[in-house]
Amino acid sequence: MALTQLLIVEDNPDVAGILADFFEAQGAEVDFAANGELGYKLASEGSFDLIILDLMLPKMDGLTVAKKLRHVGCTTPILMLTALDDKQDLLNGFASGADDYLAKPFDLDVLNARVTALINRHQGKVAQGVLKFGSLELDTAKHQVYRSGKKLALTPACYQILHYLMHKAPNIVKREELIEELWGDTPPGNDILRSHMYQLRNQLDKPFDTPILITVPKIGFKLELTSN
Repeated sequence: MALTQLLIVEDNPDVAGILADFFEAQGAEVDFAANGELGYKLASEGSFDLIILDLMLPKMDGLTVAKKLRHVGCTTPILMLTALDDKQDLLNGFASGADDYLAKPFDLDVLNARVTALINRHQGKVAQGVLKFGSLELDTAKHQVYRSGKKLALTPACYQILHYLMHKAPNIVKREELIEELWGDTPPGNDILRSHMYQLRNQLDKPFDTPILITVPKIGFKLELTSN
């Protein structure tokens, strides 16, 4: 993980110290914030490869930090740490713009795998260019997506899902294949994929007359052009 720039937003000094020692030992450069307000300021003004964001923070909670960052156009991947084990809290985290989560206490090797997968996904593992499917256009150099000329506001996770679906279109992409592409060997569960697909559909299809994103029951998803 050499040259990786990480921002850790964590108010527990013991946890922050453990994370710092672990990632700095691998060559990463780490910056810190002990509250949400400072975390938001650093994240919005700085340049990071990934943000590790605690859910429960003083001054501004993690959900608000993530939501505000996405609102101002910050696309840096966010991995949220939480001591809570509630499904609704988890889904709220993804709705706010987080890309992945890990419950405390966590295994550092699992955390590292998630961090690496998120960074690789965000930086892109394919050649830069423009993908097109009907009225849909995805610019891999700028990480921007347009449908019928309208720019879509996608989270990094939704962008990667759409990128993969466009690369495979019009073929069906199995759920398992999509989960493997997003999270590798450490999948967080179907509820998270479902949450991301819901967010993607709201941006990709809801504002338009005809859907492009099609669910294939018990199999997966595909992009489909509908003839009027």
